[in-house]
Amino acid sequence: MTRGTLKAELLRLSLLVGLCFLCLQGAFLLRIALMTVVDPASTTFERSEARRIVAETGRLAWRQDWVDYAQISPWLKRAVIASEDAGFVEHRGVDWEALEGAWQKNQRAQERAERVNQRQPRRPAVPKVVGGSTISQQLAKNLLLSGERTVPRKAQELVLTLMLEALLSKQRILEIYLNHVEWGEGVFGAQAAARHYHRIDASRLGPEQAARLAVMLPAPKRFEKMPGSPYVAGRTATIVARMGDSQLP
Repeated sequence: MTRGTLKAELLRLSLLVGLCFLCLQGAFLLRIALMTVVDPASTTFERSEARRIVAETGRLAWRQDWVDYAQISPWLKRAVIASEDAGFVEHRGVDWEALEGAWQKNQRAQERAERVNQRQPRRPAVPKVVGGSTISQQLAKNLLLSGERTVPRKAQELVLTLMLEALLSKQRILEIYLNHVEWGEGVFGAQAAARHYHRIDASRLGPEQAARLAVMLPAPKRFEKMPGSPYVAGRTATIVARMGDSQLP
């Protein structure tokens, strides 16, 4: 193969890869556009969890019921915003200051873990990673992407976040998020969480009940097993105190 032929093949391959990338983005754009009028039945993360639960238990223990935005307690909306994304109404999908702060915290955690590992190599420490993702970013990831932590996946998440913000209202983004976010093993969405933990509908959640649910979001499977822990109680009180400042879309 001559040099000229090789260049031509590389050019064709590059064009093909570029075309596939554009087609993929177009498919994502169409799916998000449909969400303006169609409630998504499931997310990529939910389907992955369903397969895992069936593989581990042989049955699908699943709780999820869609409820419209108006049927979700305003206290839960305020609590989730206060806990997960205080600037939800103002930002355009990405909170760059929060991302920078999370990166700095993760760098310090990595450095501490390395120092510990130098002293005790037989019991390696794992750095605690924190995130700075907004509600829009979390929705983009759970709706359409895998859970892997790679640079291409993170870049795609940012693209999808911008699509969500461009095509959907803040209210619609929050509505979809609250109906699909995980609240425990096989528990997804505000209605299922309210029924599972408080035996009431999502519309009837009070301030403290809503705050307790919001506390669970970073690690729902872990907090599901320790609902009465001092951390949950303290964090609940903090969120209750902040809820009044949360702006709703």
